[in-house]
Amino acid sequence: MSGFVEKPEPIQVPGLVHLHTGKVRELYRNEAGDLVMVASDRISAYDWVLPTEIPDKGRVLTQLSLWWFEQLADLLPNHVLSTELPAGAPDDWAGRALVCKSLNMVPVECVARGYLTGSGLAEYNESRTVCGLALPEGLVDGSELPAPIFTPATKAAVGEHDENVSYEEVARQVGADTAAQLRQATLAAYSRARDIARDRGIILADTKFEFGFDGDTLVIADEVLTPDSSRFWPADQWEPGRPQPSYDKQFVRDWLTSAESGWDRRSEQPPPPLPQHVVDATRAKYVEAYERLTGTTWG
Repeated sequence: MSGFVEKPEPIQVPGLVHLHTGKVRELYRNEAGDLVMVASDRISAYDWVLPTEIPDKGRVLTQLSLWWFEQLADLLPNHVLSTELPAGAPDDWAGRALVCKSLNMVPVECVARGYLTGSGLAEYNESRTVCGLALPEGLVDGSELPAPIFTPATKAAVGEHDENVSYEEVARQVGADTAAQLRQATLAAYSRARDIARDRGIILADTKFEFGFDGDTLVIADEVLTPDSSRFWPADQWEPGRPQPSYDKQFVRDWLTSAESGWDRRSEQPPPPLPQHVVDATRAKYVEAYERLTGTTWG
């Protein structure tokens, strides 16, 4: 069992119809038929959306996504139409709300990996493959792969695990042409972002994208290349053979599995609230990732 510890009541705004509450985002439709995505400060771990928020997290995700959309603009169109607040929206939405094109979304998590870790490492240790792709012997946690690989997953509901699938399964589900477009777009965007991050002293170990179609045009959607959807490692601390330090919610995961939290992730009990020192450390990592990548000061 998992999901929301305390599912929030969505804010009602005149002229907007609330469509969906995700782990982090609230989704609305405006009167023109466009989508309005609002990134909250919620944080999830181990398939639970936690009861404690991380201040500024939603704004960091939104502003970092906008920066990356610009870096990828010559490779792929994106879904952003406007960053202006809808009329009547609360002031708190400033910097975290995007008006976006409504797309025909492809139900595939498009994951690119340049380094071996996480679920990819677990599969490799069992079979020397990731999503059916054979990899060389001798790789360890944090190893750089010979070349980036496309390792798709099926999208899961809140509280469920995304499931890694083979490229052939994606082609069966969405068609060979669409599968080929997804793979090409995912690896092109990852390679561009990896090089930009590397110039800033950050390793982009892996990331996931979501795509949709605007007519026949493949468009990148949702968020891109944030600490929620990517593994960012400080390059000067990279050391294969162990878990890497990272710019993400690792502080949250580490505390939840520590004796201090008193929580057993194998139980069906929801996780407890986060202490202030974990909140502060997590916020600092999100802000540091933003500042190092964009070269600008937060706030």
